[in-house]
Order: sequence, then structure tokens, then C-alpha cells
Amino acid sequence: MRRIVGVLMLTGMAAACTAQDMMPGPAEGEAIFAANCVACHDYRGQGATLSGGQNAPDLTGIAARRDGEFPRAEILSKIDGYGHGKVSATVMPEFGSLLEGELVPVDIDGVPTPTPRPLAALLAYLESIQVVDEG
Repeated sequence: MRRIVGVLMLTGMAAACTAQDMMPGPAEGEAIFAANCVACHDYRGQGATLSGGQNAPDLTGIAARRDGEFPRAEILSKIDGYGHGKVSATVMPEFGSLLEGELVPVDIDGVPTPTPRPLAALLAYLESIQVVDEG
């Protein structure tokens, strides 16, 4: 019985390592950001004024505006582009292609949540560009 438990533990650890190795990094997300987001948020993610007069938010200050916490679930919800009654689709477009692709486990509040790889990559990039005031 002890041998079976040991094999199951090793199998589980190998699966976890494999999933972690397959996780997209910030560089993959940066390419997606460049292709989809720079028109509104600029190349540095610092936001801009849109032609309709609305302001695209500074994406480098998400964590700073939340006492240093990067709200992964909230950001995933906004990235998908669906207004959920709060943001007009004319302000934040729907990015259907970001909702396609293989699913990877993104840690949301300690729970591995299956997330389309492009969406997870963009999340990793946004998390990597956060500027926290050290003063």
C-alpha cells in the first residue's frame, strides 16, 4: 500500500511540474498585448485618451491602486472584454480569440482555474509590468 501511495504522489508531482512548465510567461503575453491592446493602453501599458474622449486606464498601476495586490480574477474578467454591465463594449472590445486555445491552470486565490492560454499569458504580462511605489 505504501508503494502505491508513493507512486501516486510522484505521479501527481510530475503532473504538477508539467502543468507549471507549460504555463505562459510574460513574454508570450507581451506579444498578445502588442497585437491587441496598445492602440488604447499604449506600448508601455500606461493608458491613453481615446478618440471618443474616454480614458483607457494605466495598466501598470493596477496593483498600486489596490494596496499592492494584483486582483487576478477581476483582471481576467476585464480582459475578456465582456462589460458585465459595467464597461461598454464600445470602450473595451470583446477579444474572442483570447478565450480560445488550450487551458492552463491559473492560480486564482489558491485555486487552479482552467484558463485559455492566451488569456493566461496576457495576465502574466500585466502582472509583470506592475509598478509599486516604494516611497
